Formats: sequence, structure tokens, C-alpha cells
Amino acid sequence: MGAIEHEGYRFEIEYSVLLQKGALHVYRDGELIEEIVFPFHGQKPDERQIEALVSEYVEQHAHSR
Repeated sequence: MGAIEHEGYRFEIEYSVLLQKGALHVYRDGELIEEIVFPFHGQKPDERQIEALVSEYVEQHAHSR
């Protein structure tokens, strides 16, 4: 899973199978602006879960740009 670029944001994914915890690091203009932590099950986060988190974040922050 690589980085996702959407609406001027860059989302980098990091996860621990052992802890069953993932994080999306949100960047804008090369600067880290937020870390979104989420649980997952299995060997890696589900791509649909990641896409939903990205879409939700972009939707919530669309008016603050």
C-alpha cells in the first residue's frame, strides 16, 4: 500500500500487524498536519477502510482550505 494523494492532501499509511493498529499520516504542502489512528484485523488494513477514512477526512476538511 503506497501513499494516496487526494484533493491536495497526501496520506501515508503505516500499520502494525502485531498491534492490529494502523495510522494515516496526513500531509499538506509537505507538512504533517494530522495522524489518524485506526484498528484493523488480519494481515493488513482493508483498502476499502483506508479509502473510507481518506474520503471522510477530505469531506470534513473541504471547507477549511
